[in-house]
Amino acid sequence: MAEQLEFFEIPSPCRGICQTNEQGYCRGCYRTRDERFGWLKFADAEKRNIIRLCRQRYLRAASKKVTQDDEVTPQQQLF
Repeated sequence: MAEQLEFFEIPSPCRGICQTNEQGYCRGCYRTRDERFGWLKFADAEKRNIIRLCRQRYLRAASKKVTQDDEVTPQQQLF
């Protein structure tokens, strides 16, 4: 498949929060170490795929956090 030409460079999804979580993803943009350090070398198709993966990782983490927040401890049931 031929690669489509882009008029504008795909910007980095970096948010300036450069810390890794327990799974090894950046807490700000949800990229792996290799995805962060190789960003400038990737083709536009690879960058779009990485951004897609980052969105999936974010949604998965957000849904996990919501389910953890919804759990009620026995102490909270007293109120």
